[in-house]
Amino acid sequence: MVGFADEVYIDVASGNGGAGCVAFRREKYVPKGGPDGGDGGNGGSVIFEVRSNLKTLAHLKAKRVYRAENGEPGMGKKRHGSNGNDVIVPIPPGTIIKDPETGRVLKDFTRPDEELVLLVGGHGGRGNMHFATSKKQTPRYAQPGLPGEELRLHVELHLIADIGFVGLPNAGKSSLLRTLTNAHPKVASYAFTTKIPHLGVMKADYRDIVLADIPGIIEGASHGAGLGDKFLKHISRTSGLAVLIDLSDEDVLHTYQVVLHELEEYAPDLLQKPRVVIGSKIDLEGTQENYDKLQALLEEEQLIALSSFTRVGLEEVKTAFLRLVETQDAGEMEGSEKARAFEHPKHLENTEQSGNV
Repeated sequence: MVGFADEVYIDVASGNGGAGCVAFRREKYVPKGGPDGGDGGNGGSVIFEVRSNLKTLAHLKAKRVYRAENGEPGMGKKRHGSNGNDVIVPIPPGTIIKDPETGRVLKDFTRPDEELVLLVGGHGGRGNMHFATSKKQTPRYAQPGLPGEELRLHVELHLIADIGFVGLPNAGKSSLLRTLTNAHPKVASYAFTTKIPHLGVMKADYRDIVLADIPGIIEGASHGAGLGDKFLKHISRTSGLAVLIDLSDEDVLHTYQVVLHELEEYAPDLLQKPRVVIGSKIDLEGTQENYDKLQALLEEEQLIALSSFTRVGLEEVKTAFLRLVETQDAGEMEGSEKARAFEHPKHLENTEQSGNV
């Protein structure tokens, strides 16, 4: 993911409509042929298209201005001017476009191959052939084309994944992603090896589960320490979280509290997401005691001991991820069924009857 970019400001503009034409028919043996000025072409529109092969907004940083073509003016012999070509702005899934002044969300693109005509081009003006009447048979005027629209946009990317990995630097997040998927994030024994988010796809039984690894957060990240909390937005859409705790840390209880505190400081809703706690590096000497301490703190919350190196606990992690996603899917299905039931005519009829009693 070289050249990763998740935020950019761009300018977009639709095309102006072409002017209508003022012309009169001039043909041998046809005296006083009358007005025959054609209409101007319509200006091109600005269209946003979701493309699944895109993963970042880096291409928008390279080109920040998108202008559609203007419509061509009309011509004599009732010829219509050419319409201006649309301009296509390709974006990855999970892109949000906002008003940069108010922060209002104009569109949130969450579906693959989604498309939005954001700005429609100006309409072409009518030629003078439309303005001839019995009283005024030689109109010498036509309509100008309507102008297009211009906007400055704040474009932001929130990655779409099923499970988001969170933890302090060197908690083993990237190692787990490499072990479970075909992703190849950098792994090293120093802090902030991961500087940008990485996605990977885990095969689990009958389905694919998308995992997101974000740079490690440290105490004070919500106030700008380390890499800050700028990447936490990429776990906002996930079905659940995997909190990784390095069992070789001196104080694993404090580490766990730090992670939860920074999540809460960024967005309290993140703590409401279902989560799996993973104690990593269980293969190292002296980690069993820390595992027991963490287990006592969590009580009923699920804790999995993991070693990406020896693959201890790996199948348990896979099962936990699959169960978490299936639970989320079941909840969404139940919610949609309730919504459909509420809208069903029979339900409305029962509601009316109960109201009349």
